[in-house]
Amino acid sequence: MTNFHLHPRLQADCLSVGHLPLSQLLLMNDSLYPWFILVPRRTDISEIHQLPPADRQQLLIESCLLAETLHTIYRPDKQNIAAIGNLVSQLHLHHVARYRTDPAWPAPVWGKLPPQPYTQKQAEARIGRLREALADYLLVEA
Repeated sequence: MTNFHLHPRLQADCLSVGHLPLSQLLLMNDSLYPWFILVPRRTDISEIHQLPPADRQQLLIESCLLAETLHTIYRPDKQNIAAIGNLVSQLHLHHVARYRTDPAWPAPVWGKLPPQPYTQKQAEARIGRLREALADYLLVEA
């Protein structure tokens, strides 16, 4: 894991929440949606099937943990969970809480509207809420 580097696009578009045992957890800097991303800290991996079996299992555990937590916090109508990677080949898993009233519904969020970055206060609140909910699992950078 010492050779792991977050893709520059993810670095530019996201805010760090912390780390789970396998993945870095990010918040997409778009206040239109509760949108989080898991990035397994493995090098040269673009697809889930390329992960060793134990890492695949851990990614599923972390994805389900995040999905359950987002359901508890945000009570969305639906969650969109996807590993697309057309622009960023580094394996990453999007988790977007969706509502019938959100500005992109029922379309996918990708490219529908320009992102609306969080204010510092909004970002701190959203990240803080998730960190609190995942306190037993999350390692937070100093």
